[in-house]
Amino acid sequence: MAELGTTLNGQHQSTQNPHPSVQGTHQAVNGTHHLGSGHRTAAGRLPSVLIATRHGESTANVEFQLAEAVGALSVPISCRDADIPLSPHGRQQARELGRWWAALPGADRPHSVWCSPYVRTAETARIALAQAAGLGAVPVTLAVRYDERLRDRELGILEMLPKAAIEAKHPEEAARRRKMGELYYRPPGGESWADVALRVRSLLRDVCEEEAGRPVLLVAHDCTVLMLRYALDRLSEQQLIDLGPVHNCSTSLWRSQDGRLRPEHWNDLGHLDGAPGAG
Repeated sequence: MAELGTTLNGQHQSTQNPHPSVQGTHQAVNGTHHLGSGHRTAAGRLPSVLIATRHGESTANVEFQLAEAVGALSVPISCRDADIPLSPHGRQQARELGRWWAALPGADRPHSVWCSPYVRTAETARIALAQAAGLGAVPVTLAVRYDERLRDRELGILEMLPKAAIEAKHPEEAARRRKMGELYYRPPGGESWADVALRVRSLLRDVCEEEAGRPVLLVAHDCTVLMLRYALDRLSEQQLIDLGPVHNCSTSLWRSQDGRLRPEHWNDLGHLDGAPGAG
């Protein structure tokens, strides 16, 4: 029976990860690995390759970096989170992602794309697809499937607030967030990381059923890509926290081997020009 959980090189790993390309590890549950309690797929019902990427740098990424640098209490963003577009640099990152996509071996090259419906992810998928198609790697008519389960974490009353503003305007929430930790802290009107993990697990079941035997690309957000890793590799809370942020237009890849999706690389930026850090 194929399992949605993963192992590293077929072994149970400790928190001291010997695999240089994959940060963090997984944990066994009663000696087996699975996605969600007791869940297994039918034999062979896994994508051949699962690739996840975060959208390119957005205009909000830029504004929040500036706000954090000076301790600002607001950012000049008036639209919904869902409507935030890519920055010019983010569009360039998406083009570089498309070139990476086109350069993959044919058997690993996704001809199926699942994408968050947010503007910044949709733009990333569209630009990358156009670049890959222009290089003859995928059909120009390849359709992108939009799925709201890949959307970003909802922050409720904390949405669009820099860290300094949260401390100043919602000190009790800031204190509760520190106490609970990101995995379990749910802001009023928003989601915890664990809430996002629930919808990510639901999405993975559909992806594994509908994309069995095929390479697939998921275009999502920092938190949703983190929760993919958390769910697939059965990370502990501390292992999850230790991963740090997912970089803009980074690539993370899992390969189906021996009935499991095994991590091959995580949060990689090697395909991006001058790519030092997260957006």
